[in-house]
Amino acid sequence: MSAVVLLPGLLNDARLWQHQSVYFADEREVIVPDLTQSESIHEMAEKVLDETRGRIALAGLSMGGYVALEIIKMAPDRVCRLALFDTSARLDSPERRAERISSLKLAEEGKFLGVSRKLLPRIIHEKWVDTEVGETVIAMGKTLGKAVFIRQQQAILARRSQAPFLRDIAVPTLVAIGDSDQVTPLEESVLMAREIPQSALHIIETAGHLPPLEQPDATNHLLKQWLMWQ
Repeated sequence: MSAVVLLPGLLNDARLWQHQSVYFADEREVIVPDLTQSESIHEMAEKVLDETRGRIALAGLSMGGYVALEIIKMAPDRVCRLALFDTSARLDSPERRAERISSLKLAEEGKFLGVSRKLLPRIIHEKWVDTEVGETVIAMGKTLGKAVFIRQQQAILARRSQAPFLRDIAVPTLVAIGDSDQVTPLEESVLMAREIPQSALHIIETAGHLPPLEQPDATNHLLKQWLMWQ
């Protein structure tokens, strides 16, 4: 049975996928790779391929989705199914790119503040800001810190568009996004679901950019169904 490989996003670690790791542990090998030390999306993809065996059921969120798309382009025979959460195949809009460059510059100038409580409503649904979900998001940012933020943002800014390759994806693909995601526009998920032949789009209610943390039961259900798709 294929291992389930779960890829975190920017300033996320294994805590992003903690509920899924526990949920699937009895029936599958679950792997959450460390994507904090690589210098590029391609290098992250190579690391995941090196650290896993055989065909994998691959899921990625946000930056992890960029890595997942790079993996299936590099080694399509290694992926038996794909799940793309709150991510995009296209490059950032000019406005989003400018935001990334600005935040990167501030971090390089020593003004990195991690994930502040003020920033949380943009990342997660307002319902979860003052809960354990919000605390976990802040804690991940503190743990990973400035150097990881700079490294990952630089990798994201230098990534290539995967949009031209979407039609080549030949495995069952789940595309999912929170209904209140303010980071990744819904249209990006719609595009991927339209272009990938064997895909289905799901919008997760009362969730922002991090559904695996915000709506763990809904995410677990989607992934369980995805693992049974033929």
